[in-house]
Amino acid sequence: MDVLSDVIATTRTGRPVSGMFERHAPWGRRYPKVEAAGFHVVLQGACVLLRDGAEPVALAVGDVVFMPRGCEHALADRPDSPLTETARPGEPRHIPGPGVSTTLLCGSYELAADRTHPLLAELPEVVHIPARLGTHPALRGAVDLLAAELAAPALGADAAVPPLLDLLLLYMLRARLSEGTGGWAAAFADPAIAAALRGIHADPRRQWTVEALGELAGLSRAAFAKRFTAAVGEPPLAYLTRWRMITAARLLREGDAPLATVARQAGYGSEFAFGKAFKREYGCAPGRYRRDGRDVVLAGADTVSAPVSA
Repeated sequence: MDVLSDVIATTRTGRPVSGMFERHAPWGRRYPKVEAAGFHVVLQGACVLLRDGAEPVALAVGDVVFMPRGCEHALADRPDSPLTETARPGEPRHIPGPGVSTTLLCGSYELAADRTHPLLAELPEVVHIPARLGTHPALRGAVDLLAAELAAPALGADAAVPPLLDLLLLYMLRARLSEGTGGWAAAFADPAIAAALRGIHADPRRQWTVEALGELAGLSRAAFAKRFTAAVGEPPLAYLTRWRMITAARLLREGDAPLATVARQAGYGSEFAFGKAFKREYGCAPGRYRRDGRDVVLAGADTVSAPVSA
């Protein structure tokens, strides 16, 4: 089981959105906080990313910025340029002017706030992936393909763009993990811990023990428990429970399986035991959680969803 793919599939929801935007200097745009993960890619020119209380981040052609929690920020051609725009749906994609132009590829992903995985939670507010020669060729390829589809939409563009956006998300996370030294980057780089994680994700229904996971990792019980906790940030069985609950939450919100079936798929021998564990994690019974999710969907059924602006 590919753990990273499993995490993305379980936490992603809805449809990603994206667009290309061109501005001429001087320009400055505010991006309010949103309940989504966002990204910017500089396709042409240069700009600077601004956040309250943080140093400006200079962005050049090919640079990628990923904001896993949709933090409030701004983009401008210079740090001292006035922020005269606020990103909003339906605004012009191209604004002409006398100054140097900057072209941006921007977009967002809906991530289920109630299914946040610690791999995503540990990411900083802003992940900057500079365009260094020879690094992350898959990420660069995804950017090029996506930019081409958006610049000149052709037959099948509606089918091509969403999977390209999903690939971009995967490659951004891969790039971040490949450059990290601690946390989940260290967990994936450790063959023993990675083997245990694959075991949990491949079969969360199994009645795992620390000893059994340690055998997968090729370590003694004590050594494995200490090493797993140091890398992942919580003990093995605590992570197993967390993943079971994330999996169950997705099954409840996105499917119609009976509660007893969800309980079995989440690794619980009885609906009662599952309900007790789920309520401890989410603060409500599984049935109520499912109904609340459907009420939200029905409440928004008559509204038109507009793409998140760059």
